Amino acid sequence: MYPPGLSEHDARTMWMLPGVDRAGTYVATIGGDVVATAYLKPNQPGQGDHVANAGWMVAPSAAGRGVGRRLAVHVIDAARQIGFRAMQFNAVVATNTGAVTLWESLGFDIVGTVPDAFRHPTDGLCAVHIMYREL
Repeated sequence: MYPPGLSEHDARTMWMLPGVDRAGTYVATIGGDVVATAYLKPNQPGQGDHVANAGWMVAPSAAGRGVGRRLAVHVIDAARQIGFRAMQFNAVVATNTGAVTLWESLGFDIVGTVPDAFRHPTDGLCAVHIMYREL
């Protein structure tokens, strides 16, 4: 959930997480063009750093083509190899049914829902799900 109008420089810095231990940024390409990206990092510092957090963006042109799923499987495997014990998503927008369905199909459970936590530009206030799975 990044603020609208964020500069490209600031967006890249926030996404690529410079200086964060056990963090990574991944991309998927089609024909040499980046069509999806994900980051992986500890969900919390210190005593909570055994649980991973990740974020995804998939270009509309790649939606529905399995790119997000393949990237998700890759990042989940990377998290396991790095030594994370679980993965938690803190804010999956409830109206993003494609994302919710994908994460559930990959073993994530909705462990909580926060009402009206996201200001969707067309749908208004929407709930977000906290989703979790062990690795």
